[in-house]
Amino acid sequence: MFGWALRGLLIAAAIGLLLLGAWAWYLNERVTERFEGALFTMPATVYAAPDEIYVGQAMGIDALTASLERLNYVAVESLEETGTFRRRGNQVSLHRRAFDFPDGEQPSRRVDVRIVGGQVTELDGPNGESLGIVRLEPRSIGTLYPNRAEDRVLLAIEEVRDDAPLLLDTLLAVEDRAFYDHYGVVPTAILRAFMANLLSGERVQGGSTITQQLAKNLFLTQDRTYRRKFAELIMALEMEWHYPKDKILEAYLNEVYLGQDGGRAIHGFGLAASFYFGRPIGELKPEQVALLVGMVKGANYYNPRRNPERALARRNVVIDVMIDLGLVDQTTGADWQARPLGVLKTAGSRARHPAFVDLVRRQLAEQYNPEDLQTRGLNIFTTLRPRVQEALEQSTARLDEVEASRGLEAGTLETAGVIASVSTGEVEAMIGGRDTHYEGYDRALDARRQIGSLIKPAIYLTALSRPAEYNLITPLADEAITVEQRGSEDWKPQNYSREFHGPTPLIEALAHSRNVPSVRLGMNIGLESVAETIERLGGARPSPFYPSMLLGSMGMTPFEVAQMYQTLSADGFMTPLRSIRTVVDRDGEPLSRYSLDVRSAVGREALYLLQYGLQTVVAEGTSTRLNQMVPPAVGVAGKTGTTNDGRDAWFAGFTGNRVGVIWVGRDDDRASNLTGSTAALPLWGATFASLDNQPRDMNPPRGVRFARVDPERRFVIPDNCPGESLPFIASHRPEPAANCDGGRRDRDRDDEGSGTIWDWFR
Repeated sequence: MFGWALRGLLIAAAIGLLLLGAWAWYLNERVTERFEGALFTMPATVYAAPDEIYVGQAMGIDALTASLERLNYVAVESLEETGTFRRRGNQVSLHRRAFDFPDGEQPSRRVDVRIVGGQVTELDGPNGESLGIVRLEPRSIGTLYPNRAEDRVLLAIEEVRDDAPLLLDTLLAVEDRAFYDHYGVVPTAILRAFMANLLSGERVQGGSTITQQLAKNLFLTQDRTYRRKFAELIMALEMEWHYPKDKILEAYLNEVYLGQDGGRAIHGFGLAASFYFGRPIGELKPEQVALLVGMVKGANYYNPRRNPERALARRNVVIDVMIDLGLVDQTTGADWQARPLGVLKTAGSRARHPAFVDLVRRQLAEQYNPEDLQTRGLNIFTTLRPRVQEALEQSTARLDEVEASRGLEAGTLETAGVIASVSTGEVEAMIGGRDTHYEGYDRALDARRQIGSLIKPAIYLTALSRPAEYNLITPLADEAITVEQRGSEDWKPQNYSREFHGPTPLIEALAHSRNVPSVRLGMNIGLESVAETIERLGGARPSPFYPSMLLGSMGMTPFEVAQMYQTLSADGFMTPLRSIRTVVDRDGEPLSRYSLDVRSAVGREALYLLQYGLQTVVAEGTSTRLNQMVPPAVGVAGKTGTTNDGRDAWFAGFTGNRVGVIWVGRDDDRASNLTGSTAALPLWGATFASLDNQPRDMNPPRGVRFARVDPERRFVIPDNCPGESLPFIASHRPEPAANCDGGRRDRDRDDEGSGTIWDWFR
């Protein structure tokens, strides 16, 4: 009987060993598959355009220091470390960080910048050599996550040894002092922890090595069961069998969980350094290193933003360990313990501008598979300009004033905006709502709202493209009109003022946004002709085109409107708005370069006349308020837009270097008594008032000539007469009157003896 029992035990043991071996083999396959492949799924990182500094650049010292502070440069007296700057008088000295740009690696270096009268006058290197241009490292503004919303900045073990050796020493001192001596498991530590937990009846002590922690984090759940612990032991031994210590430690540095940023998990010391301190790992101070190492024990429990007292106590415990092991002397350690936590008040999140990152994601989707964007660690270099984006975001504060002036409850109104480069079509800034950090509904790309009078430039451009029929002084009838509409009631458009003004020069009808003359003009030149112009400008062709669309009853997004006005601003060349410059892989190899795609869309001469008219909108029309915000010498050209019952308010305009569109309204589309000039224009003006605006070049193209017109803009007068000069297409410039009062030459008189050119248009 004893023999049968023994045999049974042996069989059971054999089966157990067989099952254990199979389980160990399965775990081993998981370990090797993960380590031999892509150890981590890496989201794509999105970068803003780098700030550039060059001699002759319009820039104030405050603007330069603001740029440095956005990059978390620290003001110091000594510039020994990268990421530091010093301001003295009219000079700023900085120690620029190294960065691997798509066109090559940029080393760190000292730079001296002298600014006089709001302009960079000198740009020198550390030895006094003159520099042509200096690029600061670009700011990370977002990531495109894999299915699991976890993020990290990969660190190489050699990089950490060179740049942050104290991190390695402290981590090993606190978490696993025998790391380089054991084989993944320390039996005595496990036994000690087992007995302590058994005696207390709960888990009060752990005996895990760094290798065991890595096995748990990479492959297992956080369940506190003996089965999970046994799997952890086996996988730790297998990792140590297959891979060198440095590879395991490197994986741990990049995998360890160190906090939460909303729905994004912060993994690894590289990202944690940026998230908590806004600095790369090599620039961390010793006490900051101690805080991050201390958080390994429990990142949420010791969260320095939510639980600063706990975090401080834990940090100081780590510093005590550093003192005990001789990593620092007692006096210096005490000095570190007396320092504040030094954590950024606002998380150093990489999801800073979600509306713009949303645009990047959509434009990338046209060329890349979602999996590639979310797992290959691509670096996306974009067109976003931090200073422009900041100005646009700050403009939303004006909504409080707009609501107060309209008697609306605070928080009622929403907004969206797009700013792009005139010459390149690069989107420099974008907001999708009043809360510029909200990652939800993106109104700039998805809110399709009626555009009101923003459509009128397409009408007037279509007319001016027919110079034999129309010019800036062509009189338009401003009197009651009835438009018959098949299948619906007759339409009787009205001016905003509910008044008619009689015959009105085309330029004044545009400048004062008169509805009735615009409708008459659109009906005369043909709805399909206007629709074709809209399409050539980059908008979606309205089909069918109803007469009411001549007053902007069709819906467009702010991004679509910006595309149209970019063409209007760029001398008639249509450049698709873009947010991406270059995409490179994890090794820095370029995958795509996004070149300019430019095509001629509308005639230069007719467009010049329209641009002149849009400048008149600002000089004397519906947008004169803008002259108090942006110097008139800039020559802003723009157009207001207002829809029925003040539901939507728009302003679209451009300077010599930027075009911008702002929409203001309510998400529920209720009437709000808004107008473009009182609701959207203040935000546009507040944004552009703080930017480096280049004056518009109003030199006429070949084929356009200026001529003097009478004070009422009814006819051309001789050049020696006092008065305003307006541009005309040279081949169709009207003949001037005989004298300054409008008297006609005898050869031009008709049988009725009409006295002026004005009579010819009646």
